[in-house]
Amino acid sequence: MIETVVSVGYPVDETLHIKKNRLIPEAGLSGGEKRISIVTGTHGDELEGQYVCYELQRRVREHPDCLKGIVDVYPALNPLGIDSITRGIPAFDLDMNRIFPGAENGSMPEYIAARIVDDLSGSDMVIDIHASNIFLREIPQVRINTLSRDVLVPYAKKLNIDFIWVHAAATVLESTLAYSLNSIGTPTLVVEMGVGMRITKAYGNQLVDGIFALMKDMGIWAGDAITPKEPIISEDGEVSFINAGVSGVFVPAVEHWKDVKQGEHIGDILNPLTGEIAERILSPADGIVFTLREYPIVSEGSLIARILA
Repeated sequence: MIETVVSVGYPVDETLHIKKNRLIPEAGLSGGEKRISIVTGTHGDELEGQYVCYELQRRVREHPDCLKGIVDVYPALNPLGIDSITRGIPAFDLDMNRIFPGAENGSMPEYIAARIVDDLSGSDMVIDIHASNIFLREIPQVRINTLSRDVLVPYAKKLNIDFIWVHAAATVLESTLAYSLNSIGTPTLVVEMGVGMRITKAYGNQLVDGIFALMKDMGIWAGDAITPKEPIISEDGEVSFINAGVSGVFVPAVEHWKDVKQGEHIGDILNPLTGEIAERILSPADGIVFTLREYPIVSEGSLIARILA
């Protein structure tokens, strides 16, 4: 059942609609059913979640008798951004994930944000799906701030992802959707995976498998579900960052999500004008490369990789 979460009018006689699709058991609702909400499309250049929304609903439609709770699917919180291939909200030059929880009497984006939070509140679980930007590729991971660790890590371990990254509280932005929902008691997991402006089906299928495993654990799904893989759990102090020391063209020498040793060759930054290697990049520690530069052009300071020690 498709429902409109919020509508706002434009000066040009058009209307913006943000919609969700609510899936309910064949027998209808008797009261007390658990509810999971799948949210994506906050950033218009992050498309991995679009496939997840499709595949999740396709599998539910194949076995509707197995659905025992409510599944709400919000594929596009920022439809203007998706339509224009823009990360933020076009014309406002604004990152939508920096204005939550919004304000009913605020500007158009703030009003939309407030209505979204209101609609999502009360969910038994929210999965907020993001991709990386066009510059970096991320393995499927859940990011959790330390303030919510005890509540969220057990849920995250059901999602069949590779890595749970627990961030220090000082790095948490209070204006994000996840922070706003967690602060009012609506448990929300942030998933990061893939690369901007692309869809990685293998990652999407991996996450969908995990969502069904979580739904089964919550009593929302009675059908088959996998046994989720055991993720690596890491704190901030266990992650090493590699940044470019010069500008140029980055060519990797390692593969994504592979083990490296301290001093191992990560890649080179090339100078196409002189035909020389401007910088040879070595691993600062033993570990696994879980973030790797996807877009070759780099400037001094650009993030090249993250290594989980």
